[in-house]
Amino acid sequence: MKNKLKGIVVSDKQDKTVVVEITDVKKHPRYEKRYEVNNKFKAHDEDNEMKEGDEVVIEETRPISKEKRWKVVKKIKS
Repeated sequence: MKNKLKGIVVSDKQDKTVVVEITDVKKHPRYEKRYEVNNKFKAHDEDNEMKEGDEVVIEETRPISKEKRWKVVKKIKS
């Protein structure tokens, strides 16, 4: 089963590539305070359809380039 993540496109300047930011809420093990952790992933977008601000689902895939290990599956909303 491949991992799927939901995030927001923060950059679409590269050709066939978008940068997707994933926000995750974690809980501190000792103090139990909740805090946000942001990660950015480069994802493959074959047709350059996604624009900045779009909410998308990305899926883990084989290495496409040096840093691209994800591909865009679908757009949730603009």
